Amino acid sequence: MDISSSPLWSAQQILDHPETIIGTHLAFLRAGARIILTSTYQASGETFRRAGYSDSEAKDTMLKAVTLANDARTAFVVESSSDTSVKIALSLGPFGASLSPTQEFDGFYPPPYGPMGSSDSGPLTNTFDEGDVDSEQASIFALAQFHLERLLVFARDPEAWSKVDIIAFETVPLIREVKGIRLAMHSLENTVVREGLALQMKPWWVGFVLPEGKCPELRFPGGLGMTVDDLVSAAFAWKPSGGGDAVPTPTGIGINCTSPKVISGLVRQMSTAVEQVSGSRSLESGKKPWLVLYPNGGDVYDTITRSWIVASKDERELWAVDLKDTIVEASKNCAWGGVVVGGCCRAGPELIRRLDDELKHAAM
Repeated sequence: MDISSSPLWSAQQILDHPETIIGTHLAFLRAGARIILTSTYQASGETFRRAGYSDSEAKDTMLKAVTLANDARTAFVVESSSDTSVKIALSLGPFGASLSPTQEFDGFYPPPYGPMGSSDSGPLTNTFDEGDVDSEQASIFALAQFHLERLLVFARDPEAWSKVDIIAFETVPLIREVKGIRLAMHSLENTVVREGLALQMKPWWVGFVLPEGKCPELRFPGGLGMTVDDLVSAAFAWKPSGGGDAVPTPTGIGINCTSPKVISGLVRQMSTAVEQVSGSRSLESGKKPWLVLYPNGGDVYDTITRSWIVASKDERELWAVDLKDTIVEASKNCAWGGVVVGGCCRAGPELIRRLDDELKHAAM
């Protein structure tokens, strides 16, 4: 089923083919998955408006995605006749996923979210001029507001919120967006108190995207790129300027929608960076974060042509084996409180089944 022609991407199927969403969730659960992601990755007020839907229709559709995931979970528990624990993760893509063409791999965001969104005024860049602190701060707050608005759609609906177990911020390309997400989670906590919402906060993770093994954000236009150390620091050590309340840190961090070829090296870098942050006592209450890994299935998506460059048969055959080896190594590292592993784009149920088999026989 081709979803590339819709600005809503997978969310379009919530409207057109809800039974397909349930069936897809069930296929992954039957393959061994125990966390399923809602089909809300690209869902936001802006993407729905661009597709011709009202804000009310957008809200109803986003909430329906949670219901569909829960329907699949319920059906699986019944058919498996077991006490299997299945978690629902609320999928929230980056601001770049709401743009057309999407910008989650490059992070070329328009003002106020970034320096520019088109090449009309010069070469594209995803970072502000060195020393432009005001624009940097404004973009962080704008990104925080973008993420907060989506979070509140679910938080203000007690039934939907009760069905969600985890919040998954996915495919985040920029350091300042990580900071914006942390501010959004802080604002969510404050809103819950201010509005008297009877709900509990959820564990949450941030999945970074590192095309070709590199952070897409530059330190300044034309400069060197940010590093894994910078990503980890933004997730755990960064504090908003001007003081004030501390902002929450994620329960887990990791990598998604990235080539499996570069995952192993990136995990080693991330493990070292987390150990350094732990040594500086930047982690909340000394808690170790979870490592969250779900690389793509080896195929590469061309955002311009909206088509896939298919991986070789050998690459797909080794996907589960290589990922298992990475997980075994990471699980022995004292930096992490645990590991969540799976697959992102083009990692279908068959690859998940292979990964499940590999992990069952792994020495961990």
